[in-house]
Amino acid sequence: MATVLVTGFEPFGGEAVNPSWEAAALVSSTVAGTRLERVLVPTTYEGSIETVTAAIDRYQPTAVLMVGQAGGRTELSIERIAINLDDAQAPDNAGVVREGTAIVADGPCAYMASLPLREMTARLHEAGVPAAISNTAGLFVCNHLFYGVLHYLAVQQLNITAGFVHVPFLPQQVTSRPGTPSMSLAEIVAGLSVIVDVLARQA
Repeated sequence: MATVLVTGFEPFGGEAVNPSWEAAALVSSTVAGTRLERVLVPTTYEGSIETVTAAIDRYQPTAVLMVGQAGGRTELSIERIAINLDDAQAPDNAGVVREGTAIVADGPCAYMASLPLREMTARLHEAGVPAAISNTAGLFVCNHLFYGVLHYLAVQQLNITAGFVHVPFLPQQVTSRPGTPSMSLAEIVAGLSVIVDVLARQA
């Protein structure tokens, strides 16, 4: 039986909601026998990785789908690569700013997601959901978590498929941001559900 762990972040940057968690809480699967577990992740450098790795140890999933908000993007961004660097001027929810800091001292420069990126993108397009493979997950807490989880799986030698998807703002987040793209919660949930089904069928 496939067990897919889906994670989303708490709101940050003054936002009242975070679409990554709103969608993670609603994602579903049409693949019989699939078990979904969901974890809310703090938008902090300290604690984000540990929250997800603890959930991995607890649920022993076959796949981990991490989801984060990327305001300004127009589609679901399936991330290809996580790099070993925190470098953002914005503070996390604990007020911490990290600039030019390695996530793991002496760790590899980068890890590649083990998601079937092209298959997922094709399936999303078939479902009518805008999506693209992305080569940059940023250098804030999303990339921090992405890298940290892939590093944990590598060190622990766990055969678990894992990767990260960025989602756009929700419409209510852009009412005071003319011209900023958004995507409905229903469409985000539909897209993530397609991805979950791809992962479940590969288990």
